[in-house]
Amino acid sequence: MKKLLFFIFCLSINSLSFAQPSKAQPLDNKISEEIKIIEDTLGALGFLMVNDSLPEHRFAACKKFIPNLVTALKHKNSFNYSFDRVQSISVIYPPDSTFRIFTWQLFVDNDTYHQYGAIQMNSSDLKLFRLLDRPSNPSNIENLQLNPDQWFGAVYYNIRQFDTPQGTQYLLFGLDGNSFFTKRKLIDVLKFENNRPIFGSPVFVKNLENQPPSTQSRVVLNYSAESAIQLNYDEHLEMIIFDHLIEQPSPFPGEEFTWIPDGSYEGYKLENGQWVYTEKVFDHKYEINEFPMPEPILGKDKKGIFGNKKKE
Repeated sequence: MKKLLFFIFCLSINSLSFAQPSKAQPLDNKISEEIKIIEDTLGALGFLMVNDSLPEHRFAACKKFIPNLVTALKHKNSFNYSFDRVQSISVIYPPDSTFRIFTWQLFVDNDTYHQYGAIQMNSSDLKLFRLLDRPSNPSNIENLQLNPDQWFGAVYYNIRQFDTPQGTQYLLFGLDGNSFFTKRKLIDVLKFENNRPIFGSPVFVKNLENQPPSTQSRVVLNYSAESAIQLNYDEHLEMIIFDHLIEQPSPFPGEEFTWIPDGSYEGYKLENGQWVYTEKVFDHKYEINEFPMPEPILGKDKKGIFGNKKKE
């Protein structure tokens, strides 16, 4: 199933030109109306993809969703069409608006989730990079640099742009359904080399007492499906905040251990183009609902969990 959907995605964009076109211009009314018609179809397929009770129906909806999305994006200056009404996918933009990322998740069964995505560059003619979820999960995933065909799949809920001596890079905060017992949140790093996206960059630095300095290319948190954890950038503290996780016996049959938050928080703060680790952000452990949370995903801008604006 997964390979078939990947093939459909590859076939859908196989004929696209990857030349350097001009920056996208405002949509004219005719093209906007044409995309809007396709958006209605995408909205219906997206609803089935997420909510249908039968896996074969969810799969069929995803199979149709991919070429319809690509058809919509092939319209000239489609970068400036927001797809706000497709609530089943995440569409996020960095502050410089040089690209946007589409991501979504297909629930296959209790132990299988597949992620799909694409990066659309800000151009008048379509320049699109498909993202293909990695076929395996190597033990050193936190230190690998990956191309779009080896993507660490996730549904992105936030993006943070930052400068390094090597140029602009982007933090991507994402959620991976992973399995029935274990969920996963991560911070990946996106950069562009020779006009192509690369995931992973050694910008996460730890300098702990009595330990040699170390770096990571991404941060991955595996945690119990019964827990809710924080992993996001806090605008007020100007740093990344996330739960400190501790190991405990798992309540699920067939799983020996799991990871849960203990009420304390770790973080990373930007220093000279690197994110430097802070072992303990606050002086004491916070009880639930006590921690001063950053702006919620469902905040004043009325954005949904996938980043789309909610209608009044």
